[in-house]
Amino acid sequence: MASSAANTVAFIGIGVMGYPMAKNLRAGLSSDKTLLICDVSPEAIERFKSETAGQGPVGVVKNGFEAAKAANTVITMLPGSDAVKAVYLDPQTGVLAGVVAAGTPEEHKLLMECGTIESDTILAVAKASQSTQLPAEALTFVDAPVSGGPMGAQAGNLTFMVGCAPSASDRVFPLVKDHLRHMGSEEGIFLCGDVGAGTAFKVINNYLSAITSLAASEALNIGVKAGLDPKLLTDVINVSGGQCWVTSKSNPVPGVQANVPSSRGYEGGFRIELCAKVLGMGRRLAEMVGARTVLAAPTLDAFAEAIADERYRGKDARVVYKWLNESEISK
Repeated sequence: MASSAANTVAFIGIGVMGYPMAKNLRAGLSSDKTLLICDVSPEAIERFKSETAGQGPVGVVKNGFEAAKAANTVITMLPGSDAVKAVYLDPQTGVLAGVVAAGTPEEHKLLMECGTIESDTILAVAKASQSTQLPAEALTFVDAPVSGGPMGAQAGNLTFMVGCAPSASDRVFPLVKDHLRHMGSEEGIFLCGDVGAGTAFKVINNYLSAITSLAASEALNIGVKAGLDPKLLTDVINVSGGQCWVTSKSNPVPGVQANVPSSRGYEGGFRIELCAKVLGMGRRLAEMVGARTVLAAPTLDAFAEAIADERYRGKDARVVYKWLNESEISK
């Protein structure tokens, strides 16, 4: 017997972040609920089905249209604006086309994008969702970008920054939290404002994180070049004014902390290309609102130089430490 739409959740995009998020979601949902998955990788789909066997029903859908017809909750974790537009807005295969085809749900239909996507794309999808002919109280689109990276996704302790229309937030935010709590800590799920506010919060957070990645790497590289013990230097920094997430949770110096990207060849973290992308998004947001920035340009230049070298390309963003350490200084 097929699961009802009210008892079905769809998750689209099981990549580096989405895969562990969807696994934690399946583990957290009751065994009578069906989880539908969708991804461009058949291998990821088969591996997911194998690794979640026995936890509850897992089905596969081909696209957003099928997901929205079958499920009243559709969560997406997509890599960029082009993917979001294709998954949500395509007139034949998109989520919103599936919403229209399904008709007015007996219960509320919730659409949630969790990637870090340009604000204009998020707002375009939100506007399109208001043109589906469904009553406003029957359908809500929210943005809920995450912070915590692949390690946080695997551990299930991500932070979520949610943007939801004020007219729907009292009714919808509890539903949002009910799903996100399986992938993050309940105290780390924030209602940030209207649709798009979650994305703005995330972009600003990543702007700061990108700059501190370079700043912390510079500081620790100075210490290493001076012959200091980087682990002891890190311990001192982490109980002093220089403490930050980079020094305490994802130290850029190999061997200082176990199970972080720098200690495994800078693999498995937040790729430097993505870090540069979100830093650029932060700079564009600053330009939109008329906020002066000083550090964006030189940090982007540093990332660009590192990305241009195949030794650092595709690695975790904290590889800027290795780039600095191995760079020659012009005299």
